[in-house]
Formats: sequence, C-alpha cells, structure tokens
Amino acid sequence: MTVRMFLGSEPVTAVAPDDRGLAYGESLFETMRAHRGTLPWWTAHMARLRHGAERLAMPLPDVAHMHAAARELLDGADGVLKLQLTRGGGVRGYAPDMDAPPFWMLSVHSLPPHADALAVIWCETTLASQPRLVGLKHGNRLEQVLAATEVRAVQANEGLMRDAAGNVIAATSANLFALIDGRWQTPALDACGVAGVMRGWLLAHADAQVTSLAPDDIDGADAVFLCNAVRGILPVRRLDARVWSQVRPEIRALQSALAQAHPGFDASMEAS
Repeated sequence: MTVRMFLGSEPVTAVAPDDRGLAYGESLFETMRAHRGTLPWWTAHMARLRHGAERLAMPLPDVAHMHAAARELLDGADGVLKLQLTRGGGVRGYAPDMDAPPFWMLSVHSLPPHADALAVIWCETTLASQPRLVGLKHGNRLEQVLAATEVRAVQANEGLMRDAAGNVIAATSANLFALIDGRWQTPALDACGVAGVMRGWLLAHADAQVTSLAPDDIDGADAVFLCNAVRGILPVRRLDARVWSQVRPEIRALQSALAQAHPGFDASMEAS
C-alpha cells in the first residue's frame, strides 16, 4: 500500500496522537476506482465529501491540491484510491478546535477480484438512526464492522442490513437495488445509511424509485443487485434460502451502461 499524508497543505509523515479522527471518529472518507491513473468520478466524490464537511463543520482542504496529489500517487495505475479526511488535532474532549488544520491521507490499493454471483445473508446487526449523519460516508463504521464479521463467519460475499424498525437499508459496503413489479427500487435513506456515488449515478440513469422496502420485498423481487463505486454493479445470486437462477438482462444492460460511463469497469464487464 502506498500512502501520502498531509496536514492542511503541508506533507507530514505520521498521524498526530491527538488527531480527532483517531480519538472520536471525526472523519470522512471516499473510496474511488482509478483507471490508468485517472479518477473518472472525482467530481461526484468531491461533491459528497464537501457535503459531509459542511454537515460536520469541518474544513475541507484545497480540492485541486488533493486531486493533483492523488494523480501523482496513482502514477498512471489502475487501483483503488482511498481519501481520508479528519478535523486534525485539538484539545482533549468532544468540543473541536474549529481553527485546527485538517489532516488528510491518500492511499492506493489493489482492485478487488471480480465477482458475478454473490451469496448474501441477512445480518442481525442493525443500523442506528441519526438523521444528521444520514448519507454521509463518515468514519464511524462499527455497525458495518460487526455485520461484516457475521458475513465472514458463514463465508458469504455480503450481508444486508436493516434499521431498528426492520426496514431494509443497504449491504455492509454497498447500496441495494431490487426489481419489483418491473421497476428498480432502492431503499430510502431517511435516518441512516450511506448515499453511495454509484447509487447516485443509477438514480440519474436508470428508471429507479426510492422507497421504503421490507425484507419480504427483497425476497420476492425478480432480481437484486448491490453496487458501489469500486466494484460496480454486482448481481445477487443467493440471499439465504432465496436463489435467483440467472442474471437478468436488465442488470446486464445497466452494467453495459456503467462501462460506457466509467472506463474502469470495462474489464469487469469482460470478466462477467
């Protein structure tokens, strides 16, 4: 893994011991698929990062500087770029130092292996409601960590998570779409869940409806897929005892459209 770290606009070599991302999870992050050293959806990721920083009243580093540093770190490669942003250091206690320069870190990782037949489970871990944080990709991910442990314990590929009321929200690291009565539907994110960049692209390019979904809706769907900005559109083949015997042409059509919109997904289309 290749890493670069910055405090404000200055390079640094370590995370400060009083960093508030480390101490309190006061942080945001973006995970992006790179193609030949470029980041085709950089603008969309920065829009979400800016929204999160505004919501948390957190300073945002110069976006052009972050982009230049990311391109330099990628050095023409394919891969996954992770950008982490924290408020930086400050005094002990929950109240932040509003004048502290932000800390940010870039790291490059290998692309995940292609998968086209996901085995998925229902997770027992639920997502807590917090409307002020809904949609944000913030650094407090313990619920997803617990759910991912459930997934690993049964050697599944992913797990679906609900809120405390039983509404379906998302997978541990992906958004969810289900084909119901001839139309794609995706869960409403009113009080919890991450508004993924890939979810946003699909809402703009597919005939999809945002609505409340129950587990029975997903079990009875004609097709289900998961999606995120690193792995693309991933058909679900099995959800506990429910099996979809083949990938529907509606999913293949969306995958083809995605490959046109983001060249980094051409290779995954060829592998499917």
